[in-house]
Amino acid sequence: MTTETPYRRAQAAGQEALRRTVLDAASALLVAEGPQALTMRRVSGEIGCSTTVLYTMFGGKDGLAEALYREGFARLRRRLAEAVEAAGDDPADRLAATGRAYRENALAERAYYGVMFGQAIPGFTPSPEAVAESKRAFDVLADAVTVLRERTGAPELALVDATDLLWATAHGVVSFELAGHYADEATAAATYGAALTAVSAHLGLR
Repeated sequence: MTTETPYRRAQAAGQEALRRTVLDAASALLVAEGPQALTMRRVSGEIGCSTTVLYTMFGGKDGLAEALYREGFARLRRRLAEAVEAAGDDPADRLAATGRAYRENALAERAYYGVMFGQAIPGFTPSPEAVAESKRAFDVLADAVTVLRERTGAPELALVDATDLLWATAHGVVSFELAGHYADEATAAATYGAALTAVSAHLGLR
């Protein structure tokens, strides 16, 4: 009788499902045991496949790390886009939704967030192509800023500056939260909301 493994289930579902299964197993190892656990042998053991499968998919540990990096930004982009779509037509609501979604994503995808921003894998440097692709995640935020600025007549601060200020604020507070800086979730959420409200007001996006 053939043993049912995560690898066999994912394989039956298709290549993309297999890729997600591998990356989720790798990210779980990062959270549970740290970067020293991120080896092809350990990941293959977690999902029940040979290391050959992983080498074929990713080429090696560096390729796996880059895939984690890309996947993290792809998930962030999807979450931001879904939040904006669910927010409706009001531009202020859409911008606020991106802020909430950014924090939700960071808390839900801590391992990916660490690879994206926290140097969770020592020695890993994403390729220029991966870095360029990562920036697409913030197109959703830039679009929300553009629409709201046009609607409100906000000052002509450069779009990239406005987007970067909002992202830097969100990232800073979330990073503090992930590091355990706040006493509880309520304090973290209130601080995050207040910080984004303040920078939005500074930008005239209210």
